[in-house]
Amino acid sequence: MSTPQTSGVFASFSLDASDLSKASINTIRATLGISGVISLIIGLLIVFAPEKTAQVLVVFLAIYFVIAGIAYLGLGIFSKGISGGARALDIVLGLLFLVGGIIAFANLQATTEFLAVFLGVLIGILWIIEGIVALAQLGDAPSKGWAIFFGLLGIVAGIVVLFSPLWGAAVLFIIAGISLIVLGIVQIVRAFTFGRGVTAAA
Repeated sequence: MSTPQTSGVFASFSLDASDLSKASINTIRATLGISGVISLIIGLLIVFAPEKTAQVLVVFLAIYFVIAGIAYLGLGIFSKGISGGARALDIVLGLLFLVGGIIAFANLQATTEFLAVFLGVLIGILWIIEGIVALAQLGDAPSKGWAIFFGLLGIVAGIVVLFSPLWGAAVLFIIAGISLIVLGIVQIVRAFTFGRGVTAAA
């Protein structure tokens, strides 16, 4: 009977080190260690310096906007093999990206707050819709009690976040940081313990 394949972060938990070569074991351990350290550092930065970390993320986003803007402008101005309408759209898109990047750089604090509010509102709307869908599908739910609880919880949580999107986004950001810390620690421990005491395959 075949076992289900696991992908992503948790793949190492389904691997049998005794079936791997020494080089493969060392590669997996290095990968787990490096990704674990990165997750841990990012998580600590989010938890202990959330505002600064959010601003750094906005800086990366602004850099992307500027680069994308220049690329689209170059495509629209110098491409000869596409239609005039497509070139005009590329130029307009490039200008929008470029202006967005410049505005973000000009006021990182305001841009960070705007993005946090935008994400908070978006998450609030999604939670409300998810809660409504859960209640609408109540007849098909295997456990009506849990479906009602989940649906009402989603609607209430969504409304709370909508009334205070900045606070909601900040809480979710901190939760993401804590999750990254836990994930980083687990990966680092796994890097030290994976394949230990196993005679590797040739």
